Amino acid sequence: MAKLIVLETPDPRLRTKAQPVTVFDAELKRLVADMFETMYEAPGIGLAATQVNVHKQLLVLDVSEDKNEPHVFINPRVVAKDGIQTYQEGCLSVPGIFADVERANRITVEAQDVDGKTFTVEADGLFAVCIQHEMDHLAGRLFIDYLSPLKREMVLKKLDKQRRSAASA
Repeated sequence: MAKLIVLETPDPRLRTKAQPVTVFDAELKRLVADMFETMYEAPGIGLAATQVNVHKQLLVLDVSEDKNEPHVFINPRVVAKDGIQTYQEGCLSVPGIFADVERANRITVEAQDVDGKTFTVEADGLFAVCIQHEMDHLAGRLFIDYLSPLKREMVLKKLDKQRRSAASA
């Protein structure tokens, strides 16, 4: 397994719309394993392939406290939504930034596993938030896109300042 490089805002590749996965092979399984390693090491609770510069409809997540409930969603699509919740979100591609985002409280997702088998999952709470957040990446969206233009500009300036500080250190 190999740790992958996570793209960070404002990298334009994060805005690329992911394409459906059509080949379910050993290479896909290796990518999934590498994504889990990268996510756990970061540490994060979700990672979309877009974030590691692979523009395929694939995401991994594990919202369990013990990091022992890994989930893989390939070619996911939300088939039902219910309710609204506000959750403070962060993102490996927007390091150190957290903001409240409104999303559906309960969702039903249809996806495929690493072997191409279709499954359906009902999710709520943090699990639902994480799936929706990662699916946004597959569409080229970031959680900061849900912020007001003023807040988004403040976030981008803060990230730029962090990068400049890190580069001069």
